[in-house]
Amino acid sequence: MVEDVVRALGFLCLGTRLRRLGERLQADIQRIMDEMGVPIQAGQFPLLAAIRRLGPLSIGELAEAVGVTQPGVTRGSALLVTEGYLKAEQATDDQRRRVLSLTRKGHKLMEMAEREVWPRVEKAVADLCGQLSGPLLDQLISIEVGLADKPLNRRQG
Repeated sequence: MVEDVVRALGFLCLGTRLRRLGERLQADIQRIMDEMGVPIQAGQFPLLAAIRRLGPLSIGELAEAVGVTQPGVTRGSALLVTEGYLKAEQATDDQRRRVLSLTRKGHKLMEMAEREVWPRVEKAVADLCGQLSGPLLDQLISIEVGLADKPLNRRQG
């Protein structure tokens, strides 16, 4: 087996390692969502969750709320508008700004997700991370090994 150079370089590659873990977690969450028949991508959920939690938001506010770039939010929200989960309207105070809000379809999806998907994901991640302690790099190894051994979609908590 080839050496995992990113792991071997420790803190030098921490960003790459965290991105790799994030991608792995998101892929596993997508598997859970696919198994449960959820019709959107895992990466779109934070956009819907932020609007559900905070109410209607502009693209800039939504980007700030979820911590991603405005172009990323613009792309993701456009898909959710096209699919009927979000609606975009001109802001009343500034015609250049668009305000995004959940549609009835978006509210229904979020209710189902909060009731069925999120508890499953939370239990799986808690199962993965439940025994972690000690230095960060050791914890990352434990998470990586744990995901390789048993992906989130196979963890029931």
